[in-house]
Amino acid sequence: MKILHTSDWHLGKRLEGFSRLEEQEAVLNEICEIAEREEVHAVVVAGDLFDTFNPPAEAVELLYRALKRLACNGRRAVIAIAGNHDSPERIDAPDPLARECGIIFAGSPNASLRPFSLESGLALTRSDEGFIELQIPGSECPLRLLLTPYANELRLKTCLGVTDTGDELRKVLGSRWHDLAGKYCDTGGVNLLVAHLLFALDAASLPEEPEEERRINYVGGAPAIFTSDLPNGIGYVALGHLHRRQLVTSQPCPVVYPGSPLAYSFSEADQDKFVVIVEANAAQPVATRNILLKQGRRLVRVRFSDVGEAVEWLTANQDLFVELTIVSEQYLAAVDRKRLLDAHPAIVAIIPESRATEGEGIESALVIDLTKGMEELFIDFFRYKKGQEPGRQIMEIFREVIAEEGQS
Repeated sequence: MKILHTSDWHLGKRLEGFSRLEEQEAVLNEICEIAEREEVHAVVVAGDLFDTFNPPAEAVELLYRALKRLACNGRRAVIAIAGNHDSPERIDAPDPLARECGIIFAGSPNASLRPFSLESGLALTRSDEGFIELQIPGSECPLRLLLTPYANELRLKTCLGVTDTGDELRKVLGSRWHDLAGKYCDTGGVNLLVAHLLFALDAASLPEEPEEERRINYVGGAPAIFTSDLPNGIGYVALGHLHRRQLVTSQPCPVVYPGSPLAYSFSEADQDKFVVIVEANAAQPVATRNILLKQGRRLVRVRFSDVGEAVEWLTANQDLFVELTIVSEQYLAAVDRKRLLDAHPAIVAIIPESRATEGEGIESALVIDLTKGMEELFIDFFRYKKGQEPGRQIMEIFREVIAEEGQS
């Protein structure tokens, strides 16, 4: 059995004032072509299908069109779960119609899906809260999936009965996964866990999240889950949430983030993007391959101290999104800013780094390092304005404001 694993499409997301919809359509076409070329039996989309709870109509249309093509008229199973950017209700809404095409949506951690069968031979044969078993055309063994869409604090309480989003969540999810795996995931099938969560080996090895994900998760979000919480019998853990491809661990099975198909912020500058092909047989270790995605503009950060050199580079590198830093002894003049903007169609930000002198030879430099996260920049600004570190209460208010902005 071959499975294509992808995640974090973020359809409808913009880069500042730039639409990414055309790139998103191109990269989803590329993913469809990979699924067809590799003749995969199933496709798993591990959350963050959209970028907001209320995506634009164009993004919704693009999602349904891409998933329908991936499903290949019901001959290929497509399983898509909700991420922290998705509305569970929106993800669940098209389920009755989607199932007729071989597309299975799960919006909530306690989703219980009704069995069905299609003329193609694809069938959902068994179901429980957070679990499905599929019979796949062209495969002799069933595909079992433990499904854990993202849940905020409210959904954790209503769906899982979790009141403490720390150790209790790990305990509840671990117990739930162990019960489902013990009940359904024997060696006669291919067994996967699909989740949109932050996974780590332990508390000391938390992976870095994109800045916008940290903002959303800070208030009312699910904490990290450890690989020790995984049950026996699972052959592959298909994750979403982190935008850089990474293997969390290969033991007891591969625990994998494929990453987003496009770079969505400059923290992802110069990253390659991938989908993962999982080759699995019952009772055997899986094999994985990363397939490089070629569509979409790359994001780059460049730095110049001469405007003329910057213009020359920009003219020669048109097919990129650019964050440009200009270092000079004086503030960037309007005429120079215009030269830069005229030289390139996709400059996302021009950062003037001015080193001006004050008084008698005393040099002061106001330098903003945008490689830092939002929280670090706020601390730097507070220190610059107040001459002291912000207190705990101020930082908590700042984090709450940023989190609420990210969820609006």
